[in-house]
Amino acid sequence: MKYFSFKILILCILLPPLLYVFTVISLENGLGEKYLKEVEDIYTGDTLLLFDGSVKLKDAINNNIDLYLQNKKLISWGVKVRVSIITKQGKTLYPAVFDKDETSFLPPDPMAIAADNYRLMNEGVVVKVDVKIDHNTWLSYFIIAFYISVSVSALYFYYKFGINRAKQEEMKKSSEINRLIELGEKYTDNLKMLEQERERLLSESEKIKQKLAKEKNRASKNEDEMIQDIISLEEQIEANLLFQKEQQNEVDFLKKKIQPHEKDKQKAGGEKTKTLNVVNKRFKTLYKNIHITERATEGFINLTDDIKIKCEEIIHQLNEDSSIVSIKRKVFSKKGRETVFEVIFAYKGRLYFHKTKNNIIEILAIGTKNTQARDLNFLHGI
Repeated sequence: MKYFSFKILILCILLPPLLYVFTVISLENGLGEKYLKEVEDIYTGDTLLLFDGSVKLKDAINNNIDLYLQNKKLISWGVKVRVSIITKQGKTLYPAVFDKDETSFLPPDPMAIAADNYRLMNEGVVVKVDVKIDHNTWLSYFIIAFYISVSVSALYFYYKFGINRAKQEEMKKSSEINRLIELGEKYTDNLKMLEQERERLLSESEKIKQKLAKEKNRASKNEDEMIQDIISLEEQIEANLLFQKEQQNEVDFLKKKIQPHEKDKQKAGGEKTKTLNVVNKRFKTLYKNIHITERATEGFINLTDDIKIKCEEIIHQLNEDSSIVSIKRKVFSKKGRETVFEVIFAYKGRLYFHKTKNNIIEILAIGTKNTQARDLNFLHGI
């Protein structure tokens, strides 16, 4: 099996006996230490009975240890406990052995017994506990069975894991195969479509070749006609050049006639510029609290004389006290929505002003109702 490792199998076979041996040794050592400590605590029993001579030390030790071992359940499960107690002089106190001194039929002397007990305890006692677990006992069977069951369970779960993984792999392979089959069918259909497209293109190519051959034949037939057309076009070009030359001569003649009028126009422009400079100078001299733009000055010059008087009255009021000026409406420019005020005078006249950041009144434009649209476009652009 692909997902079942031979190493895991060997490990599950070898681990139970190894763990069993390790556990038995650990139990023997652990129980030996435990029993040794417990025997050392109980082997003498009540020392008052020993010192008053009521019981011999040897008999007390045998009774206490036998009773202690009888109460240990693990001994019934196969744990063998061997206890030996000897004095430092080598006399065995447990287990009980035959002693010649005990064959006397005389009643025991309590004082002698107490003295003997005291002497033995002063000599010092060595307690040894040896624990052994045989391999054919219930406890050993339980230990090996436990480890075998754990090993079998681990092997079973690993086997199930391998089975599930193999199933998933099989399902993945099956899904991939189905996908590749569908992809192959799709590519087959595309190949058929490409084959049909190839046949169609070949057919169109043949048609184009035939058409090209026909066009070549027709072009060769029409070559003479095309040469005649070229000659005709060249003649037309020459005629157009002659016509253009005549038109240029006529334009030069008209320019000569226009030159006197241009001089008069330039002269009138010079006079207008002179007038503009005079008015600007007068406004700067008379109205020092306001600023009048050049466009406003040009608009003022273009007004009639009666409207000029009314306009200059408004300018004077703005210079002295702008609060007395009657404002018709507000006009907003596009940049930053700057507020521009519109003032009407002499019915047709229009004056536009605003306050700068320094709170100085600036007259932006002056005109009439006829120039209102042009002036508003100018205001929207500032």
